[in-house]
Amino acid sequence: MLKRLKVTGFKAWRRLDLQFGRVTGLFGENSSGKSSALQLLLLLKQTKNATDRGLVLDFGGPNEIVNLGKYQDIVHRRDINSDIEWSLDWSFDDTIKIIAPTGGRNDVRMSGNNLHTRARIGHKDPGLVADQLSYRFANTDFSIARSEKSSGFKLISEGKHELTFIRNQGRGWGLPGPIKTHLFPDQARTYFQNTGFLSRFEAAYEALMDGMFYLGPLREHPQREYRWSGASPTDVGPRGERSVDAILAATAKEERQNLAKNKPKMSFQEMIAYRLREMALIDSFEIKEIAPGSSLYQARVQKNDGGPETMLTDVGFGVSQVLPVLVLLHYVPEGSIVLMEQPEIHLHPAVQSGLADVMLAVARHRRVQIIVESHSEHLLRRFQRRAAEGGVSSSDLRLYFVSNADGEAKLNDLRLNKWGQIENWPDHFFGDEMGEIAAIGKASLERQINSK
Repeated sequence: MLKRLKVTGFKAWRRLDLQFGRVTGLFGENSSGKSSALQLLLLLKQTKNATDRGLVLDFGGPNEIVNLGKYQDIVHRRDINSDIEWSLDWSFDDTIKIIAPTGGRNDVRMSGNNLHTRARIGHKDPGLVADQLSYRFANTDFSIARSEKSSGFKLISEGKHELTFIRNQGRGWGLPGPIKTHLFPDQARTYFQNTGFLSRFEAAYEALMDGMFYLGPLREHPQREYRWSGASPTDVGPRGERSVDAILAATAKEERQNLAKNKPKMSFQEMIAYRLREMALIDSFEIKEIAPGSSLYQARVQKNDGGPETMLTDVGFGVSQVLPVLVLLHYVPEGSIVLMEQPEIHLHPAVQSGLADVMLAVARHRRVQIIVESHSEHLLRRFQRRAAEGGVSSSDLRLYFVSNADGEAKLNDLRLNKWGQIENWPDHFFGDEMGEIAAIGKASLERQINSK
């Protein structure tokens, strides 16, 4: 689970300090910088997945998760001479145990299930470089940073379990810099005898990135038929384009479980139908093969109980737009992190409120961490209501308002008390509602007077 993200010098953020809950909501104005926080996480995931180990950051292209251009497009105020620095704090289920190099197999020197990583990059001749990489584990920092005595880098250990790195025999060469933004160079392990444990930190970071899934604000239109090859996608795709594939893959998995007599209480398709019915969008939902062995499928729905069955393309557009949201939340493995932009798009206000309840339920029952960027007042109000009712704690629900002045983003932590009230409501958060009501009353009164 992500706990904290700190950033310096990324896009609109001169400084950002974002603490996460089980559900985290980012609200605010257009172009204020809300999406940039998500973009940094996606940039790190994309960089981790890059096959080219020589890349410091993978800025992406047209068909990738994010397409951010080049360094000057992401550095604050496009100042190419400035650095970007960030840190991540997260926890995980499996405990990492580091055995003392000179001890027995059970001589545990350090253990824990929390990690902190910090990295810094900058544009220096001849190009983009990673200047620093650090992992903090068990109150100890293990870093690689530029050496003051040579042109290379050096390993540093500081803190409670400080280590002396034992160099192998031979010349004391300096180390090359970090690989990408999260890997120690291979020489950190070949030059020294007691650095094998560093790979445990790298693996935990990569597991964090692998467990992060994204759904963007623009989603594919529904189709009259879908072809499925039998493959299981990792997610629904950034535009929800693999939603039907995910449903069919989950259905095939359930069929195999049924053979093993491990049938779930509710099938995947029944769960999606239940969520759609719960939000009063449709009564039933099912993916059906057009003909046995054709590999062609249709998404069919019933708008009302007892009504005619029709295809997804022939009902309201909002159903097809919220479908990828529901599928993603239920399809990803338990313990995953889901990033979503504007999941409420094309939805009626009442349905937006229902979607907030789905997020809270999935976060609680599937242990999925949800980070959502939204413009929806109805989403926020439902979060507040559930907090007031005691259904969610303020520590599990973190809400923020992002503002922007002169091109610089500012994060406002919306303090939610135990009664569900926001104690520091920003001015004109969702527009000037009272001002609009007063203006309507004044205009109405003036017209009545003038009409006499």
